[in-house]
Amino acid sequence: MLARLLPDKFILLLLATIGIATLLPAKGQGLAVVSVVSNAAIFSLFFFHGLRLAHEAVWAGLKHWRLQLAVLGFVYGALPLLGLAASALVPGMLSPELWLGIFFLCALPSTVQAAIASASMAKGNVAASVIASAVSNLSGVILTPLIFAALAHIGGGSGDLSTVGRIALLLLLPFALGQIARHWLAAWAERNRAWIGRLDRTTILITVYVAFSAAVNEGLWGRLDGAEMLRLFAVVLGLLALAFAGAWMLGGLIGLKREDRITLLFSGAHKSLATGAPMARILFPAAQAGMIVIPLMLYHQLQLTISAWIAARLARN
Repeated sequence: MLARLLPDKFILLLLATIGIATLLPAKGQGLAVVSVVSNAAIFSLFFFHGLRLAHEAVWAGLKHWRLQLAVLGFVYGALPLLGLAASALVPGMLSPELWLGIFFLCALPSTVQAAIASASMAKGNVAASVIASAVSNLSGVILTPLIFAALAHIGGGSGDLSTVGRIALLLLLPFALGQIARHWLAAWAERNRAWIGRLDRTTILITVYVAFSAAVNEGLWGRLDGAEMLRLFAVVLGLLALAFAGAWMLGGLIGLKREDRITLLFSGAHKSLATGAPMARILFPAAQAGMIVIPLMLYHQLQLTISAWIAARLARN
């Protein structure tokens, strides 16, 4: 039980990366160089996402349309509205930048590995979890920027709809190239799945270092104190609790079988750091991205910890 409450190794690497960026932030020409490396890593990341996603997975998802629509509706409908409601109810609880981070978090797609692993542990529909995660992430390339811009505009932030097309194109181009390359490289990608998976985490670490370096150079830690971090923790924990409760209740309301309801629970409530960190690097100025991803990083660790506890209880029952 104690092991489930401790941060996973990747969270510790993220914290170490933030520490390095705080003590040794990239500056000037160095920041420009690592920014180019970060952009190249993001391009590679979405190329390999396209390369790994089988065309058949998307079509198979259409056969289980009721569950897939429920996941998409919850991920891109219910949770963004929940974030918007929270900002309207307690607007002064967080700074405007952190509320933008909450909006961005709520607009992201579901996780892939974590949602599938949690569904498997809880004895849910693993095949449907794979498809739900794939469809959610494929949709998020276009839906996340659109939904975030709309939330930021309604919430009084600075969402710029004019940049959505450019952002979607930057993400869709490598993804589309990856899908095309499947004709020749699908077998190679399957053989090197572990290596490609490590690229996900490496890309996140690079983008977090770039974002936090720029943010530290702009006085990040002078703008974010311990009291606000506690308030952010309370908001994120509340969002996650409502996300789990809402996803489970929705599955019951629409009459899903237990294993499908478990899939909706985790695929609906989870949010993807692997997609969110690189996307934040593209969507926001580097100095702002560091603040924007803090809610996402906190949500990520909490969802892993709580999911392990929930999955164990569901498996026992």
